Amino acid sequence: MSEIQHRCGWVNLANPLYVAYHDYEWGMPCHDDRMLFELLVLEGFQAGLSWESILNKREAFRAAFDGFDVRVVAGYGESKVAELMANPGIVRNRRKIEAAIANAQAFMRVQTEWGSFDSYLWAFVDGGPVIEDCSEHITSPLGDRVSADLKRRGFKFVGPVITYSYLQATGVICGHERGCDLSALG
Repeated sequence: MSEIQHRCGWVNLANPLYVAYHDYEWGMPCHDDRMLFELLVLEGFQAGLSWESILNKREAFRAAFDGFDVRVVAGYGESKVAELMANPGIVRNRRKIEAAIANAQAFMRVQTEWGSFDSYLWAFVDGGPVIEDCSEHITSPLGDRVSADLKRRGFKFVGPVITYSYLQATGVICGHERGCDLSALG
């Protein structure tokens, strides 16, 4: 890939983590269940905060949440919740921590039903990403539909705005702004 000259306006160019996230991860189709779970958890923790603040704590989250091993997280009990609540490297919000555990359990139920979370998620778009400029809105009919289905399946912190962000992060929606070198819109 040639060097990227023009990026989406939301990228903090002074933060190398953010630049790398934009250039090599955000909007790229993700089909790895572990990464899909990680992004789901991180998007939930981002509610009410900036994505950059979560991205800056990502490695601490990975360590605290056992590498986002969905089976391990699904089995967390009160002692692990207490440990996470005492961890200054992550966002210490009990509701979000408990949601991560509930989401791990729901994620595994989806894996059982669909064979993988990837199969479930990408079925909403028939396996191919939606191309749009995400700077134009904070949710979409697709985000609303996926959010409603996740909630029905017992997921937490998956409102339409969070879910729309998740779909962008996972590349289900490729939402680079017009003018960004990575935009498929030109």
